[in-house]
Amino acid sequence: MRDTPAMECPFNSEKTPAYYGDYLGIEKLLELQKPLSLQEGKLIAHDEMLFIIVHQAYELWFKQIRHELEACGEVLSKPAADDDSPDMNVVVHRLKRVVEIWKLLNHQVDVLETMTPLDFLEFRELLHGASGFQSKQFRQIEAALGLRMESRFRPDYYKHTELGGFNAKDLEEITEFEKIPSLLRLVEAWLARMPFFDEAFWSEWNETNPAADSKRPHFWTRYRQLFAASLSDRDDQADLLRKFDDIFFETGWGDFSPASLRSALFIMLYRDEPLFRLPFALLNALIEIDEQLATFRYRHLQMVRRMIGTRVGTGGSSGEQYLQGAVNKNYVFKELAGVITFLIERRNLPALPVRLHKALRFSFAEA
Repeated sequence: MRDTPAMECPFNSEKTPAYYGDYLGIEKLLELQKPLSLQEGKLIAHDEMLFIIVHQAYELWFKQIRHELEACGEVLSKPAADDDSPDMNVVVHRLKRVVEIWKLLNHQVDVLETMTPLDFLEFRELLHGASGFQSKQFRQIEAALGLRMESRFRPDYYKHTELGGFNAKDLEEITEFEKIPSLLRLVEAWLARMPFFDEAFWSEWNETNPAADSKRPHFWTRYRQLFAASLSDRDDQADLLRKFDDIFFETGWGDFSPASLRSALFIMLYRDEPLFRLPFALLNALIEIDEQLATFRYRHLQMVRRMIGTRVGTGGSSGEQYLQGAVNKNYVFKELAGVITFLIERRNLPALPVRLHKALRFSFAEA
């Protein structure tokens, strides 16, 4: 019988085994909490420790979110990202992870709110000049998603090195980071290049279309009729149809072109087709990230009201007033969510051409 090499016992290996504390750098991590109210070994303001740990945990999760968004951007920046490819599945998976992280961050506010206003006042004045507004990673996340400077509430609060602003190094890094193509820009380009309205798919489409407009694919002329018929007496039909024409065929909406918005609407309408399941999950994840971010801002607003009322923030901002404005305005994917306005009932959807239907079910083959 042929001799086989003996397996090395892992416990007898000369390689130094990993150790939990060393691998995670626990000793260094636990040395990073340095309360300003610590005097002669005594913590004067007990809840300052909680305040520091919660915000350090935020920054660790921000790092993970940036890690996930960077990986998503690498896939979507490819000239052709196949909608049924493993890469696209990974993008959806990572965006869903970002959603769950934001949910966790929103729940962290519950822990922070166990601190009372009087507890906070014990050390608040020590924070003069420092503010969560100065979180470099949070600003980079906003930029990575696609929140443009001119779209923010009170853009004058950003990009300065005065009291409450960034130090010169962080400001430079944020400015450079904003030059990287955002997820919004990459998703818009991905939607705009979708090929599902190539004439080859629709040449034999015979859906009733009594008022075909030669300037538009017949599908959209027919769909506009069905959308109009779906509106109730409570809807402003003239206004909604005007918006339909403007958004999907003239000026687009926000950073999205008419072509990309038509693709988004088409994906939402036919989300049950196998090839559209991943694209729909991607769009839905982006909308949910926006919702969780809005919740994050709102929870922060509520916490500030609870802790300091209407007083000025430690970083010099208007506090409650600024946060309320950010809640209302600082959305990234609101146009994608707005496309939902133009959906109709599933039962009334036009039947797709056989050739396109087969393509969407992974069974398309050239004749």
